[in-house]
Order: sequence, then structure tokens, then C-alpha cells
Amino acid sequence: MTYKLSLLLAVLMVVALAALGCGIIGDSDGDEPYRIGVMESLTGPGETYGTVANQAKQLAVEEINAAGGVDGRMLELVIEDSKCNAQDAITAYNKLTDVDGIKIILGTSCSGAMLGAAPLAESDGTIMFSGLATNPDIATAGEYIFRTSMSDAQLGVDTGNLLWADGIRNLATITESTDYAEGVRRTSVAQFENRGGTVVAEERYASDVTDFRTQLTKLTNANPDAIHLAAQSEFAGGTIVKQLRELGYNGPIYSEVVPIGATALEIAGDAATGLKAVTADLDPANNKAQEVLQNFREKYDYVTLPWYLGSAYDDVYITAECLKQTGDDQDADGFRDCLYDITWSGAIGNNYSFDSQGEVVGLANIVAEVLPTGERTEDNQGYRVLGPAPIE
Repeated sequence: MTYKLSLLLAVLMVVALAALGCGIIGDSDGDEPYRIGVMESLTGPGETYGTVANQAKQLAVEEINAAGGVDGRMLELVIEDSKCNAQDAITAYNKLTDVDGIKIILGTSCSGAMLGAAPLAESDGTIMFSGLATNPDIATAGEYIFRTSMSDAQLGVDTGNLLWADGIRNLATITESTDYAEGVRRTSVAQFENRGGTVVAEERYASDVTDFRTQLTKLTNANPDAIHLAAQSEFAGGTIVKQLRELGYNGPIYSEVVPIGATALEIAGDAATGLKAVTADLDPANNKAQEVLQNFREKYDYVTLPWYLGSAYDDVYITAECLKQTGDDQDADGFRDCLYDITWSGAIGNNYSFDSQGEVVGLANIVAEVLPTGERTEDNQGYRVLGPAPIE
């Protein structure tokens, strides 16, 4: 009995060793996927661009895994809804870090969500890497906080310069009461006033408001040369443009990227024609950008806010490159150092990098003008590019 048992154990050991050598049985972390957290606004005011960013990340992961993963290890996204606000972002962050053990998080979509969770990430030594959040205060959030999205500090300078160059001297503003929209308004007004302009009226609205006529009437009664709109949600952006025209306002409208998203333009219809937005945009001459848009459209049957789609996509490929260097999804310090040192070419631009504050360097904004409805197509996204944002 003892001899038979010993023989059986010996046979089982030989089989196990053979299986191990063939890779059938894994005995190390090398067989496990790299697990990366995602925090996007899948609901709430940022739902449209949070969803497109999440889908772009999934597209990138599928491509990487189909090509063999990161040195043979697959990528796995652990996704949480940050809902475009600080409190829900903190809840999502705590779930990813405390329950799932995540040390590298891609997100968030919204500035308020980023500013809510970033202090926790900095304290914990956890990476937060956003393709969409733009509030200027994110620049000083800490050494573990990075973004491929350009700061609203640059957007504000570009917008103020555009307003002045277009002959606007008296401006009215309407702004959603969120960190993102307020950051856009604050920096744009500061530059406009630096150039010599005057703000003659300003209004703010909560994210749950659907009728803006009272605020808009106050703005138009101030007889501004133009109205500047900073919206967190595409629904609000499109509705404000539509209601402005319904009230009889025929003057220029300026904005940031949200009011020229596909949903916003669908809501506004022809009322959006001529609206000018300062935004980042994918270069038609960038083959990678056009390839990403084509693949995204084939997979999901739509495209909106293409630059942010590309930004989210690039973040995954940058993540994969840094994981090649560290070989460890728990090594946030190594990942941080990789981001500080990396220079990248992808969908949103060539040879961009990150400065000492984790801010993207090497990208620039353009001025877009919304086309009449009959000229809007899937390829032009409803607008034409007038050229680079003006400089002083």
C-alpha cells in the first residue's frame, strides 16, 4: 500500500512538472492579466464623453490583447462609474483601490471628479491618468496625477485671444456650475480682460436645469457683442444655443468643446451654425488618428468628440508601454517615472510628453466653426477647422 501510494505521488508530480513546463499550470504572476482601473462618467452630465472614452479604452485593450498583450500578459480593465462628480468619484476610487487592489487608474472624464479623487490618489501613491479632465487646478494635484488633456489655462488664453481678435469688446457669459465649466469661464474671462475686454453680464446654472430662457434673457438685455458658453453636458450646451436663437439673439456665440459634440449639435440643429469653439482636434493628416476613428466607428457605429476619444485611446497604449518597462501593475512609482520620461506619438499628436506637473506638452488648440446642418457629415463632425488658436 505504501509502495503504491508513493508510486502514485511520483507519477502525479511528474505530470504536474510536465504541465508546468508546457505552461498548462501557472505558478507565477506572469500568467495573470495586468489589471488597470478605469473611472469615467458613464452616467451624469458627462455621460456622452465618458461613454466614448470608456469605449475607446476598450477598443485599445482589445487591439493590444489581440496582438499578444504586454509581453504576453493580457490587459484587463476594471471599470467604475465616477458620474461626473467628486463624491461618486471618491466612491469609485475607494472601490478600485480597497476592494480590487488597483494602483493605476485611467480617468476621470470630469474635472470635478478628478479633483475629488486626486488627493486620495496622491496620498496613497496611486496613479490617476486622465484623457479628458482639464481644470487648471489639476496641474498641482500631485506627482501621481497625469493627463493627456490640455489644461483650461491654455484654453482660456486661446479663447480670450480669439474673442479679442474677432473684435469682441463687450462679452456676456453663461456657465454650468461645475469645476470644468467654471475653469473654462475663469481663464477665458481673465485673458479677455487682459486684452482690454469687458464682461457686461454673467449667468450660471445648475446641471439639472433644462430651461435657460430667464438667464439668457438677462444676457441678451445687456447687449453684448458676443456670448460665451461653457457647458459640462452636451444636453445643456445644445439646448442653450437653441434657446438663445429662439429668443432672437443673432450675435456670435463662442464655446469650448462640449457644445460642438454630436449630441449637442443634434439638439441645437441649425441654431448652432456659425458657433466658434476653441478645442483640441485630431489632425486629418495624422494617419493613426484617422485609423482610430475608422476602427471606432466600425465597432460602435458612431463618433463624437473625436479628440477626447483619441486621448482616451492613447492613454491605454501609453499604459501598455509603461507596463512593459515596469512589469508590475502594482508599481505606481515605476509607472510614474515612466510617464515623466516618455515621449509619445499617437492619435492626438506626435512627440508629446509630460512636464514635471504631469501636464501634457506638445499639443495645441484649434478654432472650429459649426457648419449649417446640410453640410454636417460623419467625417467632418459638423464643423470646419478655421486654423490654429490665435496667439498674442
